Amino acid sequence: MPANKINTFYICSECGFENPKWAGQCSACGAWNSFTEEIKQSEKTSTSIQKVLSAQSTAHRLEEITAETELRKKTGIKELDRVLGGGIVRGSLVLVSGEPGIGKSTILLQMCMKMGNALKILYVSGEESPRQIKLRADRLGKGCKNLYILAETDISSISAKAEEMSPDILVIDSIQTMYREDLTSAPGSVPQVRECTAELMRIAKSKELPTFVVSHVNKEGAIAGPKVMEHMVDAVLYFEGERSSDYRILRAIKNRFGSTNEIGVFEMTGTGLTEIDNPSALFLQDKPENSTGIATLCVMEGTRPIVAEVQALVAKTPFPSPRRTSVGFDYNRLNLLLAVLEKRLGIIFAAYDVYLNVIGGLRLDEPAADLAVATALASGVKDFIIPEKTLLIGEVGLAGELRAVSGIEKRLTEAYNLGFTRCIIPLRNHPKTEIPIEVVRAASLREAFNKL
Repeated sequence: MPANKINTFYICSECGFENPKWAGQCSACGAWNSFTEEIKQSEKTSTSIQKVLSAQSTAHRLEEITAETELRKKTGIKELDRVLGGGIVRGSLVLVSGEPGIGKSTILLQMCMKMGNALKILYVSGEESPRQIKLRADRLGKGCKNLYILAETDISSISAKAEEMSPDILVIDSIQTMYREDLTSAPGSVPQVRECTAELMRIAKSKELPTFVVSHVNKEGAIAGPKVMEHMVDAVLYFEGERSSDYRILRAIKNRFGSTNEIGVFEMTGTGLTEIDNPSALFLQDKPENSTGIATLCVMEGTRPIVAEVQALVAKTPFPSPRRTSVGFDYNRLNLLLAVLEKRLGIIFAAYDVYLNVIGGLRLDEPAADLAVATALASGVKDFIIPEKTLLIGEVGLAGELRAVSGIEKRLTEAYNLGFTRCIIPLRNHPKTEIPIEVVRAASLREAFNKL
C-alpha cells in the first residue's frame, strides 16, 4: 500500500448515501451498482491544494489582461485550425474523442510532427510503446527533432516529467489508461478519469501548457467517463465517419475559444489524414442524374457553407407497420416531416417503407435541411425528378410554412460557385447582395413544390 494513500469512500449516485466500502446494492434506497468512489482529502493534500490556489488567486483588472491573437499557435493542419477556432490557445485543455480506429491518435501525431521542429512536444501514450509510435510516425511522413515520446500511465509521473521538461504542448493518449496511485479503482473508472482530468487541467492552467487529451467512447457512442469531464475541458472535438468510408469529419461540439459546430473534413489515406479543402464538391461528386428521391441542400457548419446530397427511397410494403430508417438525419425530425406531408399536402406514407440517407457521412442537424428532405420524400413517393441544378433551403413548420434561415448569402454564393442555377428559399429571406443565381421564394411547402 502506498505511503501517501489518501482516504476514499463510496457514495450512492441515486440517494447520496455514504458507505466506507463498495456494495452492490445501496442499503438506503435499494439501487443496484450505484456506488462510486470519492476522495476524502487528507490535511496534507488539502494544504498543498490551498498553496496552489493561493499562488494563482491574484485579482487582475480586465484592462490589464492581454489576450492577443499571437497567443494562438498554428497546428500546420488548416482543417484542425478551423475547428479549434484559429489555432491552439495557450493553456487550453482539449478533449478529442471518437470511435476506435477513426483517426484520433493519427491526427494528433500528425499535428505533433508538423509542430515538432519549432516547439518542444511531449507525447504520452498509455496504449502504445515508443517503437509502435515510431512505426506509425514513419508511415505518416518525415520525423521531427523536438517530439518526445513517453510510455507512462501514472498521472503523478507524467506531471513530474512535464515539470522537468517544460514542453510547449502536451498530448495524452488516452485518459482512460491513466490512473492515480492513491485511488484503488481501476484505470478508466469514473473516479480515475475525473481525478486525472483535474490534474491535467491544473497542469494546463498553472503552466499555460496547451494539452490535448484523447478519450474513448462507450457502446452508445457518447464520450466515456463522467459528464463533468466535458465541462472541465475548454474544447471537445469529436471524430465522425463510417468504418467503410475513408472520409472523416472532425466536429467541435464545445469550444470556449471559437465557434461551435465547426467542422473539418479529412480523408484517411495510407499516409495519414489528408485535408479536404472543398467538402461540397466531395459530397456531390457521384450524384446520380435523372433519379427520383434525390435533393440537394446547403447547410451551415459553423462559419462554412456545405452543399450536400440527401436521398430518399420510398417503397411499398405488405406489412402493417412500415419501416422508417434514417442515416445522417434526426429520426424524430423525419417522422415530423412525414406527418406534415400527410396532413398539409395529402401525401400518404402509411403503406410505404421510408429510407433516408445523407451522402458522405455528413450529419444534418440544422433545420434548414427540412425543405430538401421533405422534397426528396415527396419525390420518392410521387416519382417526380427534382431538377439537378436546383438547391433547396428552408425550415418547415408544423403548418407546412417555410421559415427563414440564417446565412442565406453565404449559402447562395457556395451554390453559385458549384454551378447551381436555381435556388428555392423561404419567402422571408431577402439576400442583401446580388448573386447571379435564380432565387425563387416560397411561403409554404406546397408553393415550393408547385415552383419546382
